[in-house]
Amino acid sequence: MTSWLDTCRLCVSDIQDMLQRLPTRREREPVLRMGEGGDETTAIDQAAEDVAVARLEARGGDFVLVSEELGERVFGAGGEHRVVVDPIDGSVNAKRGIPFFSFSLAVAEGPTMGDVTFGYVYDFGTGEEWTAERGGGAFVNGTPIGGVRPKERIEILSFEGTTTPIIADRVGHVLGVADRVRVMGSLALSLCHLADGRVDAVCSLKPARSVDIAAAQLLVRECGLAIELFEDPPFERAPLDLEMRSRLVAAGSEALAAELAAVLR
Repeated sequence: MTSWLDTCRLCVSDIQDMLQRLPTRREREPVLRMGEGGDETTAIDQAAEDVAVARLEARGGDFVLVSEELGERVFGAGGEHRVVVDPIDGSVNAKRGIPFFSFSLAVAEGPTMGDVTFGYVYDFGTGEEWTAERGGGAFVNGTPIGGVRPKERIEILSFEGTTTPIIADRVGHVLGVADRVRVMGSLALSLCHLADGRVDAVCSLKPARSVDIAAAQLLVRECGLAIELFEDPPFERAPLDLEMRSRLVAAGSEALAAELAAVLR
């Protein structure tokens, strides 16, 4: 049986081949159905999930898969172990050819966020590979991260889970809290950037799902940073399923995360 890192790399390779077969909006954008996660399943979403699931089937083992489009599926004998996958995080960017979207996979020994033991995020734009193991640190392209921390004052805040009305409703509330705002389009990647000190805080302005955050949150926590689903705490007990229970804040300290949560309320 291959390692989870090797399996992730094989999934990425398969998705890259798929992207070459679906090169433009014309092939990527058609809506096929509604996914189990509640969003429209487009051609690129379905194709990415198909190749990732096929790769996981070929790997073997006993676990419950949680994936954005198909929901939950038992592999082998199932059991307590969960594998949480988002084949394309940042689907709108991917459909439009904007190179800021990712593949993410988390492995957990139980049903909650605190049970995640391995996290993997791949940036299809930069080719960066973000990994973390519980108690073993966080890495980008094999180099440890966490030495450069987010700033104590929020210079750059990444908004995710956004539409124009949601941004318009909330951006005024961060005046005096954050100097600059970025809206990039992939929550997983924005959390990775926080872990590496590239941004100073991240907010999801709509409730986050485990498929969007399960892998990247481990990098954040391994770097000793704060993250919370502030409308349904505590974070560690958040179920690894497809429910949208709470918005998310993450920052360099618990105090900054709490300040962001307060203004978002």
